[in-house]
Amino acid sequence: MLMTLVLLFLSALDVIFFFLPSPIDPKPVVSGFEKKSPKFEGVLEVNTILAQTQRLYAGQLVGPESLAADSTGTLYTGLADGRIVKLEGDKVVDVVRTGKPPCGTEELEPMCGRPLGMRFDRYGINLIVADAYFGLLEVNPKARTVSTLVPPTPGINGKPFRFVNDLDIARDGTIYFTDTSSKWQRRHFRHSIFEGDNSGRLIAYHPKTGDMEVLMEGLHFANGVQISPEGDHLLVVETLTARIMKYYIKGEHEGKSEVFAQNLPGLPDNIRLSSKGGYWVGFALIRTDFSDLITQYPRARSFIAKVFSLPWIANTVTPKHGLLVELNENGQITRSFHDPTASAISGISEVHDDGDVLYFGSFKSPFVGKLVLKD
Repeated sequence: MLMTLVLLFLSALDVIFFFLPSPIDPKPVVSGFEKKSPKFEGVLEVNTILAQTQRLYAGQLVGPESLAADSTGTLYTGLADGRIVKLEGDKVVDVVRTGKPPCGTEELEPMCGRPLGMRFDRYGINLIVADAYFGLLEVNPKARTVSTLVPPTPGINGKPFRFVNDLDIARDGTIYFTDTSSKWQRRHFRHSIFEGDNSGRLIAYHPKTGDMEVLMEGLHFANGVQISPEGDHLLVVETLTARIMKYYIKGEHEGKSEVFAQNLPGLPDNIRLSSKGGYWVGFALIRTDFSDLITQYPRARSFIAKVFSLPWIANTVTPKHGLLVELNENGQITRSFHDPTASAISGISEVHDDGDVLYFGSFKSPFVGKLVLKD
């Protein structure tokens, strides 16, 4: 009740400060928050498993969002400074840059590039990369070359790609990728989230013909993509609504979509296969009663964005809690790993499952996480 009164007061202040411009145009976010965030009990009971995470290459890289293994099992990742690197032994080896220096801040990303989701092709030779600013790229690690498959402009249906985020590759070579927002670029991802932007899309790209098609639109922060082991459907993460959608790419339901998992305990990022047959989902942050409630008050969000820096809000209000869950083929949570104080890791973007060992990517951490699983 107290939080509701506070938000109503902030909404009133926004009316008073009507002429003070807001950097966002907030919209109510309803879908996904019909229920209260699930309690940390049962399969979600808080533990300290993630607190055992080892920090690999600490200080040698920043923001290793996504991880991909070549045919030899060597891991590659993309960094906040636009580099794509190979993790070879105890060394970080430069492969290519997607853009040009200077780099180092979010505001420099449009020139520097920001490689996010990545997958090797079915031969494990060429690395397909979703760069937030430069579109879909193909990297040849041996030749250390990078070429553009899908540029950000002209885009599709009159809308350029402003925030290419993640991808997966079907057996027939089709690349399915997300464009998080048609309005905001990655450097303004907090604006997209705080605004309640629902201009995200799921796109199919056919390399043989160069054709593209929009499969889903109206998504709230379209994010991770994962094709099912059977290859008949794919899963796409809708971060802002704390849910995952299923889209059928084959079979009798082809072209249809439905909710796969909803009311998740945090804001999900990428989704990847689990060696046990399910899916790993990392969380950028956990939900709170306040974060759920504020989605219903656009004017309060407008006022907050007028007065406070959005990065400051994210760093100050967001609880420090690392979280990772495993889902089964029906979208039900089967396991959860926590770091309740974020002492070892938080903001897990992605999981690379190597059987008894999990490797963690993070959009913000200066290391790659490693967790040895125990029976």
